[in-house]
Amino acid sequence: MADYFSPTVIPEIIPNADMTKLELLLLSQMFDADSDGDGTYFHSWQGPSDLIWVNRAELSAALDATRGSKSQVYFYVEEKLKNATSGDDIIELDMSGLSWEVILQDIVRRSAKLRYITVMTAFTCSKMRADGFGGMALFITAEAIKACSTTEFLSDCLADIAGQEGG
Repeated sequence: MADYFSPTVIPEIIPNADMTKLELLLLSQMFDADSDGDGTYFHSWQGPSDLIWVNRAELSAALDATRGSKSQVYFYVEEKLKNATSGDDIIELDMSGLSWEVILQDIVRRSAKLRYITVMTAFTCSKMRADGFGGMALFITAEAIKACSTTEFLSDCLADIAGQEGG
């Protein structure tokens, strides 16, 4: 059996002041998070997690602290928390309905310091398979989330060659 991984890094240190308490809490569960001065460095050797488990009290406190901010994740998590079993101390959150990319874009939109956030991902596999390797880069601004994969890049190169041969 082959294991697929998507090691991911966000090279920019995200200022903690630019993140809501909720965003910091969630991103720290979706990625590995290292404090760096007044900011946080996010990375993951396996790839970001869409399914996370968060302490109910921490989640509720972060949600309360985020009330009134312009954060799309606030309403998503508020609804998930309302639907969670009332006696559970740990809340399972499926974050596939609101991606970490959107959370990062909200941070850029509010930030006085960040004009963009970049993300780099490698696609690797424990076996040497043609479909098990590659990568992707994201460029996130307040206006757009742009992405390019190695597959897209190679496809564009092949199209260029085909155009040159046909002309």
